Amino acid sequence: MHPSAHELVTDAGPVAPAGREPENPPDVLLRLHTPDEQVAFPERPWRWKRRTLVALSLGMIILFILATPAGLMNKADMIAYAICHRIPSHSMLVGERPLPLCARCTGTYLGAMLALGTFLIARRKATELPPFPVLLTLVSFSALMAIDGLNSYINLFPGRQGLYQPHNTLRLLTGTLNGLMMGSILYPVAVGTFWRLTDRPPARVLRSFRELGGLVLLALATVGLASTGLPIILYPVALISSAGIVVVLTVVNAIIVLVLARRENTAESWRDLIPALLIGLAVSLALIGTVSVVRYALTGTLSGLPGLPS
Repeated sequence: MHPSAHELVTDAGPVAPAGREPENPPDVLLRLHTPDEQVAFPERPWRWKRRTLVALSLGMIILFILATPAGLMNKADMIAYAICHRIPSHSMLVGERPLPLCARCTGTYLGAMLALGTFLIARRKATELPPFPVLLTLVSFSALMAIDGLNSYINLFPGRQGLYQPHNTLRLLTGTLNGLMMGSILYPVAVGTFWRLTDRPPARVLRSFRELGGLVLLALATVGLASTGLPIILYPVALISSAGIVVVLTVVNAIIVLVLARRENTAESWRDLIPALLIGLAVSLALIGTVSVVRYALTGTLSGLPGLPS
């Protein structure tokens, strides 16, 4: 027998009649039962907290836009400054202007964007990591980048020589492969946190070496185009890779927000994710701005690091 159309219940049971204390305190969600449906809606205090956080987040986003220099490339420089050494000799050039990120960081966030974009199209609701052999191969991509980075670091110092002569194309390639690994792990974690679970069997973000090979071919083609040095290619590469920093940080922070608020696995549409993504974006921009200000106060330069060759 269905409860009445106006009966309110909580996870702890029916609401007590007027004048009597409930036996158990209500949980975070209240549910309205009708004969035909059950509708879940959040408790009112959470709605007010969410609206306040969203308003503060919008303010933070506007502040970042206004406080950073005008122009997309200049804003990209400010974003990149927070996470990259920006040594000019390690960066690809458009004319005489270095890209916002060094070649390795450009590849890392370009690869992450390639992976995330591919999965969003082809594996929209994938919540499982790749099979272990494929995952191990992805981890080896990161190991290759680490080896190339160490070799490049050794060659920075006069009188020291690594295993081979560093090259920006190699930095870009190993960084892009590392970005594929980053995206292949971040995407299923994000999907598994954001969306309401369904009865569909879980899908892997990459199911086989064949699919990994296709993703690697896409990355190699992108690296090949970027290596031409053509401004018409490098400008989009610069903007996409810098945007990749913001996207990755926003997704990570949105995951943290949902977990802390105990709201994971509740979204049924992109609209449901807007508050968490806005808060995640605002937190990311605040972190970027804070790190940039502290770095400039300590180094007094917008490129390179004091004591290291440029």
